[in-house]
Amino acid sequence: MGVSIFWVIISYVCVLLAVAFFTLLERKGLSYMQSRKGPNKVGYLGLIQPLADALKLFLKEESKIQTSNKVPYYLAPALSLILSLCLWSLYWSSFLVWTFEMGVLFFLCVSALNVYGTMISGWASNSKYSLLGALRAVAQTISYEVSLFLILLSVICLSGSFSLKQIVFFQFEFWNVIILFPIFLMWVVASIAETNRAPFDFAEGESELVSGFNIEYGGGLFALIFLAEYASILFMSMMTSLFFFGGSESVYSEVGFWGLSTFIGFLFVWVRATFPRLRYDLLMKLTWLSFLPVALMILVWSVSFKFLIMFN
Repeated sequence: MGVSIFWVIISYVCVLLAVAFFTLLERKGLSYMQSRKGPNKVGYLGLIQPLADALKLFLKEESKIQTSNKVPYYLAPALSLILSLCLWSLYWSSFLVWTFEMGVLFFLCVSALNVYGTMISGWASNSKYSLLGALRAVAQTISYEVSLFLILLSVICLSGSFSLKQIVFFQFEFWNVIILFPIFLMWVVASIAETNRAPFDFAEGESELVSGFNIEYGGGLFALIFLAEYASILFMSMMTSLFFFGGSESVYSEVGFWGLSTFIGFLFVWVRATFPRLRYDLLMKLTWLSFLPVALMILVWSVSFKFLIMFN
């Protein structure tokens, strides 16, 4: 038991370090895409910049808002980070501490709770800007979770299990992306919207919301929200590799698996540098009028395909 807890703590520390250096990858990637230099002063090629930023944030004085609801105001960022780290219990590795037979169901349940951190942050700040940003983020997240769950049902129908291990073993001979390529593209777009990233970052519309639901947060509390967002991005990248390209026990090694996961994570950065922010009503039409009908049709096809495999 003690050894298991030790490895869980180590894995969480590694996740937080990965988040720190992923922010460096994002800043360097965006800078070169925009023909400028990114962080390059702190340490060799700016490698220590994320640690310096974290130290600065956690040492800054917290602003005390007299009109805020104190307890939920301070607990909401911690809730967001705890839920993001809980998802990393599904971390796929040959050094697994435990495994869930209902791993996909656990993923769906915990990811559905993520919206509460955003909602409480916006409400507890007692600011009109943060409340409006929280409401937009909640509406966006709930809308895309419906499509996200239906997309996952197609993968579950093909593998016949809620277990991540079974989904990986099902892809031993061919990847899901080969037979579910439209679903893969929809999953990537829904993942970007689910994590409130550009061009779907309506929770952080600078032109009208002044940073959105987290405007009243600074210092360490802002760092917790920041860590939760980027931990979710890395986790969704890992799950994309699992659901559509198999795991490290599939066709390629664990190094290849994490290389692919890192590339998918970099796609979030690439999309941010390429596309302008979408209009909010167009985002809602995209999920309810486009993604939802297509996901339902492909789900029906997946069930038929599974029955065809079973009876042949």
